[in-house]
Amino acid sequence: MPIRVLEQTVAAKIAAGEVVERPASVVKELVENSLDAGASQVSVETRGGGVSLIRVTDNGSGIPPGEIETAFDRYATSKVSTVEDLDSIVTFGFRGEALPSIAAMAVVEIVSCAAGESAGDFVSLRNGTVVEHRSEGHARGTTVTVRDLFRSVPARLKFLKSTITENSHIARVVSECALAFPEVRFTLTIDGRSVIRTPGTGQLIESAIEVYGLQVARDLLDIKGSDDTWQGGNTTAPTVVTGMVGSPGLSRANRDYLSFFVNRRSISSRSLAWAVEEAYQGMLMTGRHPVAIVNIAIPPGEVDVNIHPSKAEVKFRNERAVFAAVQRAVRGTLVEMAPVARIEDTTATYTTPRAPTRQLWTLPRTDANTTALPMETAPTPLVSLPALRVLGQLDSTYIVAEGPDGLYLIDQHAAHERIVYEKARRQQEQRQTDVQGLLEPVPFEVGPRQDEVLRNGYRQLEEFGFSIEPFGDRTYLVRAIPAVLDGKDWSAMVRELLDTIIEGGGDNWSEDIAITLACHSAVRAGQTLSDEEMRELIRQLEQAAMPRTCPHGRPTVIHLSSRQLEREFRRV
Repeated sequence: MPIRVLEQTVAAKIAAGEVVERPASVVKELVENSLDAGASQVSVETRGGGVSLIRVTDNGSGIPPGEIETAFDRYATSKVSTVEDLDSIVTFGFRGEALPSIAAMAVVEIVSCAAGESAGDFVSLRNGTVVEHRSEGHARGTTVTVRDLFRSVPARLKFLKSTITENSHIARVVSECALAFPEVRFTLTIDGRSVIRTPGTGQLIESAIEVYGLQVARDLLDIKGSDDTWQGGNTTAPTVVTGMVGSPGLSRANRDYLSFFVNRRSISSRSLAWAVEEAYQGMLMTGRHPVAIVNIAIPPGEVDVNIHPSKAEVKFRNERAVFAAVQRAVRGTLVEMAPVARIEDTTATYTTPRAPTRQLWTLPRTDANTTALPMETAPTPLVSLPALRVLGQLDSTYIVAEGPDGLYLIDQHAAHERIVYEKARRQQEQRQTDVQGLLEPVPFEVGPRQDEVLRNGYRQLEEFGFSIEPFGDRTYLVRAIPAVLDGKDWSAMVRELLDTIIEGGGDNWSEDIAITLACHSAVRAGQTLSDEEMRELIRQLEQAAMPRTCPHGRPTVIHLSSRQLEREFRRV
């Protein structure tokens, strides 16, 4: 095949693919343009996961008359003019790629009115080409409307996730901007429903309440101002670390709640995530991650923001110094301001009218530190474990048992996870659930991304024993919970479930619910069990259909055969 220059439309679509990965990418670029224009109000509206419609309206400086068509030329920008400008970028945009990339992928309309103008300029584009240009009345600022995103690029369209997932990515983009700019009033409307509405007062805590909900925000601590001095190149300037971090009692199962900003630019950074988690050393359980909103203000010349196509990553001239500044600021805040954890428990027995229930029977408590295991009559299982005799407990985590061929070590948490998981799936299939009611309905607040998931799937939680219903914007009323969560942190279980579904795309709700439910209700590692409780756990594990692994795939049992023991003691 001969070498030839690509047609302009083909080249534009290829280049646009680096900038416009998904609908959330369009929202990000347009909102950042609004912020660069000095807007104090930014409104985002989407439909159909952002494919059908994205509209961003701001009250910024607007585009001067005669320049609106030029804004859609590739590499046209008002933010840099010389190579030297790249060393001190203070704006979000600077490459002149966003608008032409969006126009190459969708139908775009823009109307903008600059200060002092009596009317705005309206331009409509198809496949990156202007098809209409006229005057139109408009308040100061800019409105960009994007329709039929990726319709001209079917290959990209078919690789998008579900509408729920794409909506959650859009909500994350707007949430991050709201946390970076608490002085700007943001609104996000998805399919006609208000999802985010920040007050724009300049108080980070108020934006955090809107993004995370009051329950999470009340456990956030203001990061103490740092007095580090940046020493880089010819620059000596203060490095200021600000934001908020969660108290040690507030944690999550993944790192989705770590937000980092460099000069208020949202970034991804493994190094900064590690710095924050190191600051929590000794304060969080293994496998748990903190909640943090961290903004690092450093001289623009000491950070390179032009190393990633979507500008999601940056490079510091002195990464070690930034790492240390973040770690010291977060650790100092935690040491001085972390509050004492609270314990609340308001539950009572409740029978749901949706399905028949069975009476729970539990083993007697032998001391204050043990938790009896639920017991039920089960059908004859597929036998895949031999009969075991309990010998004791190791490190309050492993049950030591003797079998017909040697020694067996059972991970009590993994084993109980398997038991609860199979019981939950069996009850869900039979429409029989053991439930526990709350003395009074409990409001449950979620973030914008979680709301997109929960609003479309809360009824599936009912199949596992939850009684939950919408109660206003991003708030739900919980009236009952699965009985296995009695005395457990059921709200943490639901939040982890929603995060799991967001991350995985929500292809199998029932499986995700059962696994998360089992993990949060199973006995914990480090929990002392009585001999009777250990025997009952092993009996139930023997009756499980798949007793060898937990629902996550970890082994529940390790077998050390008599032959191996003899060999280790040199008896053979």
